[in-house]
Amino acid sequence: MALTKAKKAEKVELLTRELAGSTTAIIGTFAKLTVAQDFELRTVVRNAGGRYRVLKNRLASRASQGSKVEAALQGLKGVSSVAYTSGDPVVLTKAISTWVKENAEFTFKLAIVDGKLLNVAEIQQLATLPGREELFSKLLYLINAPAQRLATVINATGRDMAVVLGQGVEKGKFAGAIAL
Repeated sequence: MALTKAKKAEKVELLTRELAGSTTAIIGTFAKLTVAQDFELRTVVRNAGGRYRVLKNRLASRASQGSKVEAALQGLKGVSSVAYTSGDPVVLTKAISTWVKENAEFTFKLAIVDGKLLNVAEIQQLATLPGREELFSKLLYLINAPAQRLATVINATGRDMAVVLGQGVEKGKFAGAIAL
């Protein structure tokens, strides 16, 4: 079914608004994807904080002009779809990569993260990185560890002195009076 110019303009406007705030876009292609698989992929992307659209290449090119993901959506060939987000790119990439392992009908074309184009190998590397929250927790641990060790060492001196005095009292080492 052919789209009228008004419908195309409406689709371009909708996609333009959605892509305006996006910092990450993952472009893929699919062959023989069933409706159930497409629904499952959309659910996976939505749960990862992203949006998913099947694209008409020319409309995507027009809609992306002036956005941060423009470079990824220019000059697309063949059947294309895009998953995009303004959130954590690692979460979205991990979610799609996990889904792709079970569904060979979908393959990556390219991605763009904060203005940097990524090829298929770089997309796979991005999927193996830890997520933003995990990185923050590791960083906080590294910041906290030296202070925690210092507090342990400072407390150890007093604790060790108390243990030595306690053992001296038990063995009767301090039985005599102190003469001044």
